Amino acid sequence: MNARITFVFILFFSTFFLVKNGQSQGCVAIRGGMGCTGMAVGGNNLISLGKGQWQASLGYRYFKSFRHFRGSHEETERVANNTEVVNYAHTADFGLSYGLSNRFSINVNLPVNFYDRSSLYEHYGNSIEANPQQQRFHTDASGIGDLRVSGTYWLFDPEKFMSSNLSIGLGVKAPTGKSNVQGNFHKLDENGQDYTIQRAVDQSIQLGDGGWGFNMELQGFHSIAHKVSAYFSGFYLFNPRNTNNTLTRGTLANVDPLIAYHSVADQYSARLGLSYVVLPQSNVVFNLGGRIEGVPARDLIGKEEGFRRPGYVISAEPGIFYSYKNATLSLSVPVALYRNRVKSVYDIRNDRHGDAAFADYLVSVSAAYRFGGKHAAMQHGGLFKDVPAPKN
Repeated sequence: MNARITFVFILFFSTFFLVKNGQSQGCVAIRGGMGCTGMAVGGNNLISLGKGQWQASLGYRYFKSFRHFRGSHEETERVANNTEVVNYAHTADFGLSYGLSNRFSINVNLPVNFYDRSSLYEHYGNSIEANPQQQRFHTDASGIGDLRVSGTYWLFDPEKFMSSNLSIGLGVKAPTGKSNVQGNFHKLDENGQDYTIQRAVDQSIQLGDGGWGFNMELQGFHSIAHKVSAYFSGFYLFNPRNTNNTLTRGTLANVDPLIAYHSVADQYSARLGLSYVVLPQSNVVFNLGGRIEGVPARDLIGKEEGFRRPGYVISAEPGIFYSYKNATLSLSVPVALYRNRVKSVYDIRNDRHGDAAFADYLVSVSAAYRFGGKHAAMQHGGLFKDVPAPKN
């Protein structure tokens, strides 16, 4: 079995595995900074770091979640009645990578999150009786998220396999982000006067999940025609811890012990698509593919007790990639095609089905700059100029 056949076999097996196991996953509480440490959209070995080479990167991710789903059914009356929960999420991802060789690199990623959440039900309530003026109040959280350190290895020598390659990665996630951020919640006393109580903000805007974890990732590309390459990336975060110390409703009174505390849930994402070299001389590449990401109802390792909103979102993901000398820029805007808030373990045991809010689209922008060391593809003067057309 030659290297090309081996690559294609692994690529399709990996896609099947991740999508098959991803059908019970996805939701609004996907943490920033959780994804592959590289992006297989460039179509050649510039993606790999050369020995002694550094790469500093900065990414930005934004979404607004407000459409409520119970299963795959959208509860449109929530928006119509102005009772929807609105989350604004802004995440800056700071990354630093170093090439120990032209095949193996170490990567550090630290997200900084800025969240704002507004609702009626968490404060006075959704009903006209409880909240006559239908007042909406805000809670927020900002600060660093969970730090991740990983290593990635290219299975084939990037200097020899410039039209196809596949990398694997392993990493550790540290609970550096606060998982018990507190906020003020508005209530009305028996005389109709406003007062506030302090308790944990909703799980979806907590900065971290409070548990140590580890991740596995795959990414690869394969030239299938002149100027056209297929790309793939997959990521799964294992969180063995069952629950953290954050009280779901701020108290243990009248709360089912199964969901008294926030769950420390697994996360995952996968991407598959095609990249097309639009302007070879300017190193401009257009990408179009599919994306699925989310939170599982059941973890692969450990228990899945505690409060969580599992589900997944499938999106169409157009994007553009640009390179100039040692700098690269990329932009992608996944647009949601299908959203599903699946039942949690608590839902199944109690014959119910909770809801979750999803976004219509997500904006992801990243910039990276490489320095130090040497790399053959960069010395040859271009991102795609040294990539030969695939042989029949």
